[in-house]
Amino acid sequence: MSLHFTVSGLTRNLIHSLGLDHEHALRPLTPEQSLLLDCYLAGQIPDSAWSDYVFEMPELEKHAQVRRGLT
Repeated sequence: MSLHFTVSGLTRNLIHSLGLDHEHALRPLTPEQSLLLDCYLAGQIPDSAWSDYVFEMPELEKHAQVRRGLT
């Protein structure tokens, strides 16, 4: 016997806001990564250089999207 269920959008948002969905949970940035992100968002790092950083550290772009309010 198998049991299938769906999670409503409200419940999914609650789980996400509590940080219980490890699939979407962001890993905390190191101080250096946080500084890079701050500089990029302030316009001090060009997009071409930012893409190099993101290639090596993909979590940077996820944090940038969150900070911009895109997620």
